[in-house]
Amino acid sequence: MSRAGQPPDLKKYMDKQLQIKLNVNLLVTEILRVFDQFMNLVIDNTMEVNGNEKNEFGMVVIQYLIR
Repeated sequence: MSRAGQPPDLKKYMDKQLQIKLNVNLLVTEILRVFDQFMNLVIDNTMEVNGNEKNEFGMVVIQYLIR
């Protein structure tokens, strides 16, 4: 979240290759397709990277959860 409590502006990352490190200690590479005001993400061409091992998942929804 930004300083004002608003989610960051993700528009500049649309349709670009990204890497996201998830809380479950996974690193995924993907292309950001859609996001909402709650920071839920729809990503495409998703690939889990674990050392030399790679697993492809295709299109995935990542839900932002507040703890």
